[in-house]
Amino acid sequence: MTDSTGNRDIIRIGTRGSLLATTQAQGIADRLIAAGHPAELVIITTAGDTSTAPVAQIGVGVFTTAIRTALRENECDVAIHSYKDLPTAPEPDIALPAVPTRVDYRDALVSRGDKVLGELPPGSVIGTSSPRRAAQLRARGLGLEIRPLRGNLDSRLGKVASGELDAIVVARAGLVRIGRADVVTEALDPLVMLPAPAQGALAVECRSDDAELVRILAELDDPSTRATVDAERAVLAALEAGCTAPVGALAEVVESIDDDGRTFAELSLRAVVAAEDGSEEIRASAVGPVDRAAQLGTDLAAELLELGAAALVPKGA
Repeated sequence: MTDSTGNRDIIRIGTRGSLLATTQAQGIADRLIAAGHPAELVIITTAGDTSTAPVAQIGVGVFTTAIRTALRENECDVAIHSYKDLPTAPEPDIALPAVPTRVDYRDALVSRGDKVLGELPPGSVIGTSSPRRAAQLRARGLGLEIRPLRGNLDSRLGKVASGELDAIVVARAGLVRIGRADVVTEALDPLVMLPAPAQGALAVECRSDDAELVRILAELDDPSTRATVDAERAVLAALEAGCTAPVGALAEVVESIDDDGRTFAELSLRAVVAAEDGSEEIRASAVGPVDRAAQLGTDLAAELLELGAAALVPKGA
């Protein structure tokens, strides 16, 4: 947004109105303000906010389309998304100048009686909005009953407190961001449940023709986080799977040692494709250069496809 002289006045940040979304967006606004760039939030209602249907039924991009439309129509200057919610197909008129430092990527179990996953008795009712989480839970063979779960984090937590559900599985990053990490019974190790590609990361977008704002937002970018999520989302894209597909992926920057004893950074990537009924999981892993993150993800997806993953992945955008 610019004033009458053509100078930038205040940066309008488009976000959903939930506590989690506004907390995430306010964090970006605070960083911009601290850097000398006035900013304010613009609340945008999305289809995901007005529907009670499971996300997998509503469709890919349910939380992001309305915000991107507002960006295109100049109702806001910046769009903030939970990166895992974005479709993998590129949008030429929208730039992604910043992927800020990632918060905890793990999934979290919140249960009645503070039971960890392995302590839940067979028949326990677990709520989750994610086919990926449901598939991996079923694959553990614990005899759990999985039910669809919608609503904001407070309403989800309330279903456990009221006894309607024995436990829920949600992204730990969301609980951390709203100051509710204390309710987590167990942060699920990636060996038990691989997270969604880009889980715990934010995507900060603006119009691609706004060169000044691209430059300003780029100051918020974390190269290591961008590399890891680029690799993870490349797996999803190459599998032609949507963000609600039962696909998990996690990349980490690790320290390796060459033949001369010198240390250098590499990208370690692992991924899983699971049948929604938990009957089958296909896993693979790879290590490669940090500056070839997307290619590493594409190559790992090819390996998964060779192992039969195509039969398990619903096609998406």
